[in-house]
Amino acid sequence: MKTINGKPVSEEQIDAWVTEAEKGYDVEILRRRGRKPRNEDTAKVISIRLSPREILDLDKYAAAHGWSRSQAIREALKNAI
Repeated sequence: MKTINGKPVSEEQIDAWVTEAEKGYDVEILRRRGRKPRNEDTAKVISIRLSPREILDLDKYAAAHGWSRSQAIREALKNAI
């Protein structure tokens, strides 16, 4: 049996998805999906490589301020430049 994220997916469900896709999708609705921009400018994702220790320190710093990892990185970067 096929699975998605470890959950079984029936042939009936796959057939239903195929039928839905064949009918077509409203492209404008699909474009509005996803995260909202942080401001009026489009944000770009930047990937960085951190050691396990750096990640642990980052997580502690973020938790101490009630921030996500991303917010902690943005705040540290804003204060550095």
